[in-house]
Amino acid sequence: MSEPQTEPICTVDPYQYLQIIPNPDGTITRLTPHPSIPAKPDLDNDSPSPVVTKDFTVKPNTKTWLRVYLPCEALNHSPSSSTKLPLIVFYHGGGFVILSVSTSVNHDFCYKLAEFLPAVVVSIGYRLAPEHRLPAAYDDGVEALQWLKTTDEKWVREFADFSNCYLMGSSAGGNLAYHVGLRVSRHVDEFDHFKIKGLILHHPFFGGSQMTASEMRLANDTFLPLSAINLMWEYALPVGADQDHEYCNPMVGDDGADQFDGIKRLRWRILVKGVNGDPLIDRQKELAEMLKSRGVQVMEHISEGYHAQEFLDKTKYEALFDVIKDFIQNC
Repeated sequence: MSEPQTEPICTVDPYQYLQIIPNPDGTITRLTPHPSIPAKPDLDNDSPSPVVTKDFTVKPNTKTWLRVYLPCEALNHSPSSSTKLPLIVFYHGGGFVILSVSTSVNHDFCYKLAEFLPAVVVSIGYRLAPEHRLPAAYDDGVEALQWLKTTDEKWVREFADFSNCYLMGSSAGGNLAYHVGLRVSRHVDEFDHFKIKGLILHHPFFGGSQMTASEMRLANDTFLPLSAINLMWEYALPVGADQDHEYCNPMVGDDGADQFDGIKRLRWRILVKGVNGDPLIDRQKELAEMLKSRGVQVMEHISEGYHAQEFLDKTKYEALFDVIKDFIQNC
């Protein structure tokens, strides 16, 4: 990691960027409701769609939930082991602070992912910071897997191939998929119904106290300014923690390779998908190299673009989905 000589000046107001206002009690007011799309669990013969969706409560007391995306073509076949589809458990982005499963950009992405691959996609809702700081989101991510393990819901039980499962996340969701994956790999006996084959980390959100060259260069990036990165981590991390906390910086903590023993033993592969126009690209490359040095099987795919570009430009879906499809076929 290169060492900056001077602190970059970011002129972007992070509160305006995130459309939030801090409250005296430590909560925030989210000003602009993002467009939301409801689930559509029934087939519409007058206006057929390629994917149906259904919502389920995971844990009533924490109000966590998930949405299942099922390609309609699966409904045209009698459920059998040969017709089951890969299962992708997806964790959405938003810096742990904003957005939800039903936010239109997240819904549309999962809908198209399910259609393109095809796959059963399960998008996980988790509690947001600062009202619920990390590790709350990680706890919710694991509890959603436990729900999937025990549910009798037909869409999941009959159409998802639990022997061909992937944990995927974009931005903060990539961080979440990584940490949930580490937890599961250490307690795999608790998830014996799953055969997780890999992690798909799309533009994963990691940080650190020492800034990287890409963060310096892109401090005023339109899509992810440095001021917003810092504020989101301030809200997401435990009170008093800095960005060298293990939740934020995977380069700190356990210096040995044993934290990845489970992943190596299970022969999981990890896809790290990044773009050169992302302020976080140096951290993503560093993560990939660290994992490789610890004996983890890593597929690193770096292209041109900006942070979380697929969620703002749907014309970029197919290129990303091709990468994911290739990764799954080679796992």
